[in-house]
Formats: sequence, structure tokens, C-alpha cells
Amino acid sequence: MATLSTSASMYEAPSGRTPASSRTVFPTKLNAYFLSLIDHPGDPLGRQVLPDPRESEDTGGTIDPLDEVRQSPTSQIIHRYPHRVIFLVSARCAVNCRFCMRKRIAGDRETISQQSIDRALAYIVGNRSISEVILSGGDPLMLDDDELVAILEALRGIDHVSVIRIHTRIPGVWPQKVTKGLARRLASFHPLYINLHFNHSREITTESALACSRLADAGLPLGSQTVLLQGVNDHPDVLADLFTKLLEIRVRPYYLHQIDRVPGTAHFQVPLKEGLQIVTALHGRLSGMAIPHFMIDLPGGGGKVELLPDSIEKSVSGTYQVRNFEGRIYSYPMD
Repeated sequence: MATLSTSASMYEAPSGRTPASSRTVFPTKLNAYFLSLIDHPGDPLGRQVLPDPRESEDTGGTIDPLDEVRQSPTSQIIHRYPHRVIFLVSARCAVNCRFCMRKRIAGDRETISQQSIDRALAYIVGNRSISEVILSGGDPLMLDDDELVAILEALRGIDHVSVIRIHTRIPGVWPQKVTKGLARRLASFHPLYINLHFNHSREITTESALACSRLADAGLPLGSQTVLLQGVNDHPDVLADLFTKLLEIRVRPYYLHQIDRVPGTAHFQVPLKEGLQIVTALHGRLSGMAIPHFMIDLPGGGGKVELLPDSIEKSVSGTYQVRNFEGRIYSYPMD
């Protein structure tokens, strides 16, 4: 593992490889701010962004576990649910998470073209059933402020789009990007909701709290989506600390995600049974405000399902049989 140096503006290290069948190498990227929070490569923050030799040993999973490509009518749109779409507006992130479920596009050095943005907007215009648009990527806040505002203005000009969401990890990994000016400009697009991504309480710093405060003060509702990760946050005490501190900075714990199985991520996997036990342990020690929904995203494009007793039909031959929002049954691995 390469030596860490907080004096560098960017950390680069040899990347772990996904299996040869995917023909990709996932790059390593993090900035000076997040690098400064890492004590050593094996700590809860280092594990998230620094390559691990076990990545090259993992032959499980698939590069598109949620079947997003099949559900993409244009290159930048994922249309899984009838009334909302994901709009991929950026392929860049401030840090590359080793567990990223979109390794197939994250870290792509190619910028998304204006033509592909225009095609996505045209698709939304032409589908009046779409009432909600989620800006994702990559990270939408990696765009220049003017670029992001231009997309938001275009969406606000579509009469059947009533709600817009932005999914971003920027406030926790590059909080300096969230300026007063950006927060003020975003506030002009209400109702606009922002879902953040925090996995460990050490990501909540003076700087990240200020970034969240700027957004909250602008009237932007904030939620957090956390990924359950072995060796990072797979303990009730760790998650309780995180969720409590998120509420203190006006961020509502929204989702706790079971990791999506892309190649190179097996060492992050927490068995589903253990995940359920962890969530059960949170009840009673935290208020309902601090407990997120425990979610899995079903392989093969089945969509998100909250893990509740009536969502798991039965276990068969090493898999859970899970019912999705359409009433269809999908197999999900126990381990």
C-alpha cells in the first residue's frame, strides 16, 4: 500500500482490478481534504477509497448489477420506476469509492456531452408520466455551478416535473465545494431535495458540518444514504454514532444500503442476516428519526426493497426470495 501524504493535492495508487471479463481497471482518486482525514490505509475511511489486493481476487458480481443499462432509454437516463428517472449528469466524483456500484462509468475521463444531456432532457419532456427526476452520476456537484444550474433550469421548465433530487457525496468528501453562492442558487429550484452519502462519523467534520448547514439554511431538505460496509461501519455502535451525529447537523438518516455486488467488492459484503441484526439492535437505542430504512437493490433491475419481515418470502438453496414493488419474486444471495 502506498504511503499517505497530506501535502499532496491528489493521491494516486495502483488500482485493484476487476475480473478480466469486465475489461476495466477502477482508478484510485481522492483529494487532499479527504486524504487528511485518513489515519492509515486500514482505518474506516482509508478502506473506502484506497485499493485493496482482495479486489483482484473477487470474481463474483457483475459490472452492472442492477441492470441499469437495459433500463436506459438514453445513455444518461435510467427509467426503472414509472414516475421517476435517474439522470446521470456527471461521470466524475471527488473521491472514487472502492465499493462503487457504477464502476462502469465512475472515474471516466470523458465528459458527458451536451448532446447526451439534451437527449436526456428531450426524453423527460416526451414522457409526461415522469414527475420526479434524480440527478446522479458520478456526482452532480462535480459540475461547474453554471452547468448544474442550467440543467436545473431546464428541468424546472418541464411542467410535469414537480420534484427534483440531487444525490451527492460532495459535502462529506469535498465540503469546500459547497459555497454560500451555490446554496443560494440551489434554493431557487424548490422543491429540491438533496441526498448525501456519509458512511462513518469521522466524515462529519467542522468543514462538512458547515457545508450541510449552508444547504439546510437555504431550505434544502437533507437526507443521508449510508452503505453497510464490512470493516467500516458493520456494528450497531458505529452506525448509532453516525446517525446521531447526522441529526445534529440537520441531516436525516434516510437509507442504509446493502452493498451492490460489483466485481472487487466481496470483502465489503455484510451477510444479509447480520445486516438485519444490526438494524434490529439500533431500535430502542435511537429515536425513529435516527433510524434509516434498510434497503436492498434487487439484482436484475428489480428495484429497491426495504427489508421487512413480509418482504422476504423464504430462503431457498442459499438465497432469499424477495418480493419487489411490482409483486415479483427475485433471488438474493444470503452471503
